[in-house]
Amino acid sequence: MSAKTIAQYDEQLGKCREIYLKKTKDYGTAWRILRPSSLTDQLYIKAKRIRSIEEKGEQKVDEGIENEFIGLVNYSIMALVQLEMPADAELELSETEASKLYDNYAEKTRALMIAKNHDYGEAWREMRISSLTDLILMKLLRIKQIEDNKGKTLISEGLDAGYQDIINYSLFALIRLNE
Repeated sequence: MSAKTIAQYDEQLGKCREIYLKKTKDYGTAWRILRPSSLTDQLYIKAKRIRSIEEKGEQKVDEGIENEFIGLVNYSIMALVQLEMPADAELELSETEASKLYDNYAEKTRALMIAKNHDYGEAWREMRISSLTDLILMKLLRIKQIEDNKGKTLISEGLDAGYQDIINYSLFALIRLNE
């Protein structure tokens, strides 16, 4: 694993975190009202928009795919938070708590990336961004299936692993878009 990869990953994650924190100041944690399945659907909409823009080669709304990949990172972290929060927890989190939770899941996901990147030899650097988009969509379809099965799996990883993979694929896409 190269120091360059870590620096690029941290830079893109920092951009995502900054947007998350600014939106937390603007809106609070209104997203806490969403069930994990609703967050999954929001992620699906973002990923489908990226794929649509990739296939059509144009967009009608002024926000580009970079913003959608940032949204995929942030909504995936929100989904990880929702999976862990008790059903009766307060909806509104303080900015400090929201930041702490974000950093906790971001750090766990970063550690996973480092381990997987070691094993896979940074194969993502040779992939097309459109393939990363397709992998994200596949992960979302798997997550939706697990949700429809009430979280029960026979052999597969759980929802958290799917969200973490989406975060890492999205950050890889952001790195590639900014190279």
